Amino acid sequence: MYLKTLTLRGFKSFASATTLRFEPGITCVVGPNGSGKSNIVDAFSWVMGEQGVKSLRGGRMDDVVFAGTSFRPPLGRAEVTLTIDNSDGALPIDYTEVTISRLLFRSGQSEYAINGNHCRLLDVTELLSDSGLGREMHVVVGQGQLDEVLHAGPEARRALIEEAAGVLKHRRRKEKALRKLEAMQVNLTRLVDLTGELRRRLGPLGRQAALARRAAVIQADLRDARLRLLADDYVVAVAELARGETDEVAAQARRRELEQALHQAQREESALDAAESEHAPRLAQAQQAWFELSALGERLRGVASVAQERHSHLVAEPEPARPGRDPEALDSEAAGLREQEAVLAQRLEAARAQLTAAIAGREAAEGDLARAASWPRRAAGQAAWAGRRGQEPGVRRPGGGRPAGRCARAGGVPGRAGPAGIPGVSGRGGEPRRRPGRTGGRE
Repeated sequence: MYLKTLTLRGFKSFASATTLRFEPGITCVVGPNGSGKSNIVDAFSWVMGEQGVKSLRGGRMDDVVFAGTSFRPPLGRAEVTLTIDNSDGALPIDYTEVTISRLLFRSGQSEYAINGNHCRLLDVTELLSDSGLGREMHVVVGQGQLDEVLHAGPEARRALIEEAAGVLKHRRRKEKALRKLEAMQVNLTRLVDLTGELRRRLGPLGRQAALARRAAVIQADLRDARLRLLADDYVVAVAELARGETDEVAAQARRRELEQALHQAQREESALDAAESEHAPRLAQAQQAWFELSALGERLRGVASVAQERHSHLVAEPEPARPGRDPEALDSEAAGLREQEAVLAQRLEAARAQLTAAIAGREAAEGDLARAASWPRRAAGQAAWAGRRGQEPGVRRPGGGRPAGRCARAGGVPGRAGPAGIPGVSGRGGEPRRRPGRTGGRE
């Protein structure tokens, strides 16, 4: 196994990609001071996983990235690729050539790759440890390290001998195995503690599990009972729904009947309203006549009461003759009283006649008022009777007209009406119409 090539890109002073090819035997790099010979040695250590900044002769890890010159700007990353010939199988990998590369960005992010596949630093260390290479093995000796080897103490020399004999890798593996055993012991102790704690909890957990099983059975029974109750409720609800639908159908039919009756009643009401509006003027005239006749009757009753009082005074027994008066004066006074009595008698008769006529007119007016008030009902009855007889409402019979008896009873001319449309009040066929408050004589 030997090194074939070393490629540097942006590592320290190697700004451009530089490839060093090594042939079997000894390869020597010669150059003046400051030409970068030590940077090649640092590149070997860095690509094999060196993490010490002092070993790389820098202050920070990003110092290995090309910092730039007056002629070239600084770069953002450094990459070193090492190719090893593995024809003899010294490295535990199924490749005749093994390429190890390391990439570092100025931000501090680092990447490792073996044959182009990304890997960890531990993978690189494990691969190189079996061949005697590695970052902790003294395979690369830099400036000043030879003097340290010559002046090293017993322990340091022992470490060098063990490293040269290949014991270091086994010691590292032993330390790693011991760390794993210690971690396993800690985990085992923790497992024992957890086991004891779980054993202490098994009793309460068993009781809780029994209670949980019993609760599950109770919950199942409860769920079944609830389902049965829900099924019963569903059956009852379905029956009530069917009854409700039947009642709804009946209610809708009843509603349609009531709506038809309502429409019929509205039509009848409209007809009655039209008849009422048609006979409203006559009703108003009858009411006016009734009011006038009522006032006339009140006035005539007042006149009759006055006449009655005067008549009572006149028919009273004469006072006894007073002695000492002149007989002729008494005779003249008696004659005057008799004349007044005759005049009052005439007035009384006229007032009685007027009162009789007023009472008859009032009765006729009240009858007309009652008939006018009942006219809408009579018109509806006539319409119904005409519908049954097949005649139109409001058509008079042949040879008809208003009955003569109504006007005859009121004392008027048959077929005629007085003022304000009231039969028998006119002066043509009955008593002469007089103005209220006027009589044949002087009041």
